Amino acid sequence: MTSFNDFGLAEPITRALASENYVTPTPIQAQTIPIALQGRDVIGIAQTGTGKTAAFALPILNHFLNKKLRPERKSCRVLVLSPTRELSGQISDSFRTYGKNIRPLAIALAIGGVPINRQIREMSHGVEVLVATPGRLLDLVDQRAVRLDKVEVLVLDEADRMLDMGFIHDIRKVVAMLPKDRQTLFFSATMPQEITRLADQMLRDPSRVAVTPQASTAEKVDQRVILTDRAAKQSLLAEMLKSEKTDRVLVFTRTKHGADKVVRGLQKSGLKAEAIHGNKSQNQRERVLAAFRDGSLRTLVATDIAARGIDVDGISHVFNYDLPNIPESYVHRIGRTARAGAEGVAISFCDHEEASFLRDIEKLIRMSIPSTNRRSGPAPTHRAAPHSNGNRHGHGNGKRHNGNGHGHSNGGNGHRQNNRPQRDNQSRRDQRGNRPQQMASTQPIQPQAHGKSHSQPQGQVGVAQGSLGDVTFMREPRRQAGPRAPR
Repeated sequence: MTSFNDFGLAEPITRALASENYVTPTPIQAQTIPIALQGRDVIGIAQTGTGKTAAFALPILNHFLNKKLRPERKSCRVLVLSPTRELSGQISDSFRTYGKNIRPLAIALAIGGVPINRQIREMSHGVEVLVATPGRLLDLVDQRAVRLDKVEVLVLDEADRMLDMGFIHDIRKVVAMLPKDRQTLFFSATMPQEITRLADQMLRDPSRVAVTPQASTAEKVDQRVILTDRAAKQSLLAEMLKSEKTDRVLVFTRTKHGADKVVRGLQKSGLKAEAIHGNKSQNQRERVLAAFRDGSLRTLVATDIAARGIDVDGISHVFNYDLPNIPESYVHRIGRTARAGAEGVAISFCDHEEASFLRDIEKLIRMSIPSTNRRSGPAPTHRAAPHSNGNRHGHGNGKRHNGNGHGHSNGGNGHRQNNRPQRDNQSRRDQRGNRPQQMASTQPIQPQAHGKSHSQPQGQVGVAQGSLGDVTFMREPRRQAGPRAPR
């Protein structure tokens, strides 16, 4: 298809597209729209910025014109699920733009961070399109403000990001409430195995559309890596922003706290910057995004989750201040530049601890990224404990030996010895009336079970001789220690 007129869309839609200067469909649109117009389920795989919203919105609007039906109270004909507030807002705006010549057309937005009462009122008479984040949608369902038994079309946008954000269980709850006789349009930038399994459960004989190789990066993005020390990243970023010829700049950090810290550092260097992340109120996020779009703010610092809703043309540079520990996130990040045929630059800072992240990224995108070494010396001699099989690189929530973090973490990324078992055991003994002071003064008991001597009891990892870190002897039944064991 070389023109939107070739799809056979209704005249009110083509008129709206013409007024927005939509002439030639993108590859994802050219392949998806004809299939969706037939009412078939679709799995669409494409990078961000390739026109996925129009690929599902245009067939849906055409369906409304072909099948005119008034929505019932508290129900919607089309449900669109997306991971973030910003992306949800952009999707609802796109529906209004493409359907501005269709009357009546009620579109509701259900997102967190804003009062729920207004959303309840909007849903009271029913709407054609409900765009929602999973959490707020379930809140509305729990309050009996929304019913999902009349949904004709379900759209999942950015399905891989919803998986990363932990929405998988919410999505399953929502799908269980929907009619089985429906059309499902499933879109994702990447297709990890978990997403593939979810799609297999939700879709019926879907047509698969993939317009770019999975996890490929934009061809017009000039990718670079600067090997640096962690402590030097802040000054390096300020130096690059002053030396590079930039238009709009998007800087990615791994955490909300890190985003705020980067902003403070840039402001101290005389550079204007703002942060956007989940801890910001909806009004703050909208204000910052509006300034970024109109050019009054040229440097925006964001986390991966918040950045999913940033659909802004003219981003010349993407800086990965922190390399992502999930390689697919790198693809999403640099896809924010070089949009709509433009060129862009992606510069990543890589400290010693992020070397494994860089290797995983290069393996995923099947290329070696040119690098410049700005490190002041060799890698530190201390190394982190072996990564667990939980999160990809072991940076989890600090729980002990649960597969979400380093084996000896007590919080955050954690490289310190975990003392929690000692405290927990101590508190239990206190509740039984024992005196912790006497226990602390005793020497560790060496188990003699089966006549064998152990220099370090099983389960004691990296604990010095004679310290209370020896958890095993505190849990050893006294009868195994012998009748003459010290009390």
